[in-house]
Formats: sequence, structure tokens, C-alpha cells
Amino acid sequence: MSDRAIRFYFDFISHNAYLAWTQVKPLAVRFERDVKPVPVLFAGFLDAHGQMGPAEIEPKARWMTRNVLRKAAMLGVSIQPPYSHPFNPLLPLRVVSAPMAADEQMALIDALFDAVWVEGRNVGDPDVVVEIIDRAGLDGEGLVGQSYEDDTKQALREETESAIAAGAFGVPTMIVDGELFWGLDDLVFLEAFLDGKDPLPMDQWPAWEAVKPSVRRSRAAQ
Repeated sequence: MSDRAIRFYFDFISHNAYLAWTQVKPLAVRFERDVKPVPVLFAGFLDAHGQMGPAEIEPKARWMTRNVLRKAAMLGVSIQPPYSHPFNPLLPLRVVSAPMAADEQMALIDALFDAVWVEGRNVGDPDVVVEIIDRAGLDGEGLVGQSYEDDTKQALREETESAIAAGAFGVPTMIVDGELFWGLDDLVFLEAFLDGKDPLPMDQWPAWEAVKPSVRRSRAAQ
């Protein structure tokens, strides 16, 4: 995998990550880049930054669902209601964290994203996940078994911690050539960056970076 790869940090729990996954691969091909998918636990990001998930804030969840449906329609991407939301994504995340060939991992991520956001399957059920993996042409029993091993669990924890250390705070996050892009809406900026047309005014950035917060909210007051 080239160090010029687009690192794509994702959690199956995110509908925006699903939509971005359908778009980032052809974008990478256009600019002769690899995509390195990195499974992470979104809940770990929330804990690290003291945030609530969008689905935990009712008005935001309602807005986001409508927003996602608009985006999917504009992109021509199929999306259906999930089995439940939010749900526990640990099993599928650990499955794709197990050692396997890059093309196998890509195919499995495709299959699991489709299972959640197109087929409405319960990917917290090991039997369902075994079936999905088998259908993708891989060893379902073997990979689900590996997902319970300490090494596989640790791999997911380490990727989540590394992502946080790299500045990630949500999913999907794309990092390429040291630049971070967050969310489906940032794909337009990722495309411009890859094309050498980044609109970021670098002469203004140092002054903005130097701005410090003068007030912080007390968590007790929230």
C-alpha cells in the first residue's frame, strides 16, 4: 500500500460513511491513489472528545436522516432504513480488522456496508455476519471466530487510538498527504486537494490557527 494512499476511517454505524465509501474509491482511481480503509469505533471518538453521537440528539438525528436521504438521492446511491440505529458495530468492525488480503477486506467492507444500509440486516448477530461473509466468498465462521480473539480486538483499539492521535473526531475521515477531510461533504475539498486546486488560503491559516478560545463551557452546566 502506497504512502500516497487515502486513509479512509469509518464505522459501519455511520450512514455518511457508507455514502462516502461509495464515492471515495472512484475518486481515488481518478487520481491514481490507493484507498486504505481503516475501521475505527466511532463511540471511541465520542468518548475521547466528550461528545454525544448525532443519533443521541433527537432533532439532529431527524435532520441528519433527511439530509442523508437527500444526499443518497442526488448521488444515485441506494439506501434503506437500518435494522436499528444506533446499533453496536463491534462485530463487523472486528471482522474487517482481522488479517486478510487487501482485496478481500475491500470486498467484505462493501458487503457489510450493503448489509446495514441497503438490506437492513442485523450485523450484531454472528449468524447474520457469517452469512454475509460467506456470500462475499470468504470464510464466515473463521472470520467471526477471529473477531473474538484478543489480537483482533486490539487491532481495532489501536486503529481507533491512532486515528484520534492523528486528529480524527468523526466518521468518515479521510487523511491524505497529511491533510484531514471529514464527512461526505468534504469530498469536494478532497477532490480539489488531489487535483492541486485546494482553495485553502495558506497565507491566512497561521492567524486562524493562533486564535485561542476565551470561554469553555462547564460540563456540569450542560
